[in-house]
Amino acid sequence: MKKVIYPGTFDPVTNGHLDIITRAADMFDHIVIGVAASPSKNTMFSLEERVDLVRQATAHISNVTTEGFAGLLVDFAKAQQANILIRGLRTTVDFEYEFGLTSMYRKLVPDMESVFLTPADEFAFLSSTIVREVAIHGGDVEQFVPPCVHQAITAKVAI
Repeated sequence: MKKVIYPGTFDPVTNGHLDIITRAADMFDHIVIGVAASPSKNTMFSLEERVDLVRQATAHISNVTTEGFAGLLVDFAKAQQANILIRGLRTTVDFEYEFGLTSMYRKLVPDMESVFLTPADEFAFLSSTIVREVAIHGGDVEQFVPPCVHQAITAKVAI
Protein backbone atom coordinates (compact mmCIF):
# COMPACT_ATOMS: atom_id res chain seq x y z
CA MET A 1 0.00 0.00 0.00
CA LYS A 2 1.35 3.41 -0.94
CA LYS A 3 0.72 5.78 1.95
CA VAL A 4 1.79 9.39 1.48
CA ILE A 5 1.86 12.54 3.57
CA TYR A 6 0.53 15.90 2.38
CA PRO A 7 1.89 18.31 5.00
CA GLY A 8 1.10 21.94 5.58
CA THR A 9 -0.21 24.51 7.97
CA PHE A 10 -3.57 24.69 6.16
CA ASP A 11 -4.50 28.02 7.74
CA PRO A 12 -7.03 27.72 6.21
CA VAL A 13 -7.41 24.80 3.82
CA THR A 14 -8.33 26.21 0.40
CA ASN A 15 -9.88 24.87 -2.77
CA GLY A 16 -6.33 24.74 -4.16
CA HIS A 17 -5.34 22.36 -1.37
CA LEU A 18 -8.45 20.27 -2.09
CA ASP A 19 -7.50 20.10 -5.76
CA ILE A 20 -4.10 18.65 -4.83
CA ILE A 21 -5.63 16.29 -2.24
CA THR A 22 -8.27 14.99 -4.66
CA ARG A 23 -5.75 14.32 -7.41
CA ALA A 24 -3.26 12.71 -5.02
CA ALA A 25 -6.05 10.49 -3.66
CA ASP A 26 -6.48 9.12 -7.20
CA MET A 27 -2.75 8.30 -7.40
CA PHE A 28 -2.07 6.76 -4.00
CA ASP A 29 -3.76 4.24 -1.73
CA HIS A 30 -3.86 6.46 1.34
CA ILE A 31 -3.19 10.15 1.97
CA VAL A 32 -2.46 11.46 5.45
CA ILE A 33 -2.98 15.19 5.64
CA GLY A 34 -0.40 16.34 8.19
CA VAL A 35 -1.52 19.62 9.73
CA ALA A 36 1.56 21.27 11.21
CA ALA A 37 1.34 23.04 14.56
CA SER A 38 3.67 25.77 13.20
CA PRO A 39 4.14 27.63 16.51
CA SER A 40 6.30 30.27 14.81
CA LYS A 41 3.41 31.31 12.57
CA ASN A 42 0.62 33.60 13.73
CA THR A 43 -2.23 31.37 12.58
CA MET A 44 -5.86 32.44 12.31
CA PHE A 45 -7.05 29.04 13.49
CA SER A 46 -5.72 26.83 16.28
CA LEU A 47 -4.21 23.46 15.40
CA GLU A 48 -7.39 21.72 16.56
CA GLU A 49 -9.56 24.01 14.44
CA ARG A 50 -7.38 23.49 11.36
CA VAL A 51 -7.43 19.70 11.77
CA ASP A 52 -11.21 19.78 12.16
CA LEU A 53 -11.68 21.99 9.08
CA VAL A 54 -9.46 19.75 6.93
CA ARG A 55 -11.38 16.69 8.14
CA GLN A 56 -14.69 18.31 7.26
CA ALA A 57 -13.43 19.48 3.85
CA THR A 58 -12.09 16.01 2.95
CA ALA A 59 -14.84 13.87 4.52
CA HIS A 60 -16.05 12.85 1.05
CA ILE A 61 -12.65 11.35 0.08
CA SER A 62 -12.51 7.82 1.47
CA ASN A 63 -8.74 7.30 1.40
CA VAL A 64 -7.81 10.51 3.24
CA THR A 65 -7.18 10.94 6.96
CA THR A 66 -6.03 14.03 8.82
CA GLU A 67 -3.65 14.29 11.76
CA GLY A 68 -2.12 17.25 13.55
CA PHE A 69 1.58 17.15 14.37
CA ALA A 70 4.35 19.15 15.98
CA GLY A 71 8.05 18.77 15.42
CA LEU A 72 9.91 17.59 12.36
CA LEU A 73 7.94 16.50 9.34
CA VAL A 74 10.28 13.58 8.77
CA ASP A 75 9.52 12.28 12.27
CA PHE A 76 5.79 12.56 11.59
CA ALA A 77 6.23 10.72 8.28
CA LYS A 78 8.18 7.92 10.01
CA ALA A 79 5.47 7.63 12.69
CA GLN A 80 2.89 7.33 9.90
CA GLN A 81 5.07 4.75 8.11
CA ALA A 82 5.16 6.84 4.96
CA ASN A 83 8.21 7.85 2.96
CA ILE A 84 6.55 9.92 0.24
CA LEU A 85 5.60 13.57 0.63
CA ILE A 86 3.12 15.38 -1.59
CA ARG A 87 3.92 19.04 -2.12
CA GLY A 88 2.02 21.63 -4.12
CA LEU A 89 3.88 24.03 -6.38
CA ARG A 90 2.32 27.23 -7.69
CA THR A 91 5.34 29.26 -8.72
CA THR A 92 9.07 29.00 -9.29
CA VAL A 93 9.51 30.54 -5.83
CA ASP A 94 7.61 27.55 -4.39
CA PHE A 95 9.88 25.24 -6.37
CA GLU A 96 13.08 26.81 -5.02
CA TYR A 97 11.80 26.62 -1.45
CA GLU A 98 10.55 23.03 -1.81
CA PHE A 99 13.75 21.95 -3.55
CA GLY A 100 15.75 23.08 -0.52
CA LEU A 101 13.40 21.28 1.85
CA THR A 102 13.55 18.10 -0.22
CA SER A 103 17.34 18.12 -0.06
CA MET A 104 17.21 18.49 3.73
CA TYR A 105 14.62 15.71 4.07
CA ARG A 106 16.88 13.38 2.07
CA LYS A 107 19.81 14.16 4.36
CA LEU A 108 17.68 13.31 7.39
CA VAL A 109 15.86 10.33 5.85
CA PRO A 110 17.64 9.03 2.72
CA ASP A 111 14.62 7.09 1.40
CA MET A 112 12.22 10.07 1.71
CA GLU A 113 10.77 11.08 -1.66
CA SER A 114 8.81 14.17 -2.65
CA VAL A 115 6.16 14.28 -5.35
CA PHE A 116 5.31 17.75 -6.63
CA LEU A 117 1.87 18.56 -7.98
CA THR A 118 0.75 21.79 -9.54
CA PRO A 119 -2.78 23.04 -8.92
CA ALA A 120 -5.41 23.42 -11.59
CA ASP A 121 -5.10 26.76 -13.39
CA GLU A 122 -8.03 28.31 -11.52
CA PHE A 123 -6.19 27.77 -8.21
CA ALA A 124 -2.65 28.66 -9.26
CA PHE A 125 -2.79 32.07 -7.56
CA LEU A 126 -4.48 30.85 -4.39
CA SER A 127 -2.77 30.65 -1.01
CA SER A 128 -3.93 30.50 2.58
CA THR A 129 -2.15 33.80 3.22
CA ILE A 130 -4.09 35.55 0.45
CA VAL A 131 -7.38 34.08 1.70
CA ARG A 132 -6.69 35.26 5.26
CA GLU A 133 -5.70 38.75 4.15
CA VAL A 134 -8.76 39.18 1.93
CA ALA A 135 -11.05 37.93 4.71
CA ILE A 136 -9.47 40.09 7.42
CA HIS A 137 -10.02 43.15 5.24
CA GLY A 138 -13.67 42.35 4.63
CA GLY A 139 -13.42 40.66 1.24
CA ASP A 140 -15.53 37.69 0.23
CA VAL A 141 -13.50 34.47 0.09
CA GLU A 142 -16.40 32.06 -0.44
CA GLN A 143 -15.24 30.99 -3.92
CA PHE A 144 -11.75 30.14 -2.66
CA VAL A 145 -12.51 27.79 0.24
CA PRO A 146 -14.82 24.89 1.09
CA PRO A 147 -18.17 25.90 2.65
CA CYS A 148 -17.15 24.77 6.17
CA VAL A 149 -14.04 26.96 5.97
CA HIS A 150 -16.02 29.93 4.69
CA GLN A 151 -18.34 29.65 7.70
CA ALA A 152 -15.39 29.39 10.10
CA ILE A 153 -13.61 32.38 8.56
CA THR A 154 -16.79 34.45 8.62
CA ALA A 155 -17.27 33.66 12.30
CA LYS A 156 -13.59 34.31 13.09
CA VAL A 157 -13.37 37.74 11.44
CA ALA A 158 -16.68 38.81 13.01
CA ILE A 159 -15.10 38.52 16.49
